Amino acid sequence: MIDNKDCKCEEVKCEENRNECKDNKREEMIEKIKCLNFAVIELGLYLDTHPDDQRALCLHREYTKNLKNLKDMYQKVYGPLSIYFPCNKWRWLEEPWPWERGNF
Repeated sequence: MIDNKDCKCEEVKCEENRNECKDNKREEMIEKIKCLNFAVIELGLYLDTHPDDQRALCLHREYTKNLKNLKDMYQKVYGPLSIYFPCNKWRWLEEPWPWERGNF
């Protein structure tokens, strides 16, 4: 059995290419935001027809809370997700455009 405490693969990778790791973290957070957003919407639709389902109500509250926290964390690091979450300046203007990064 491999002891994970001794594995430094991720640390080395991040040390070698910080921007790539930062982009991976950003993409991971966006993916989690999308998943939670989907779950909140779907549970809301379900609760329209099953308003007394306590388990669904509990999950909806939990996912909504997690979604808000994750969005807040993301926006503190990477800037606003949409025009509905403004900050002091438009941080996406500081980054290269998609075609400048080669991702377009």
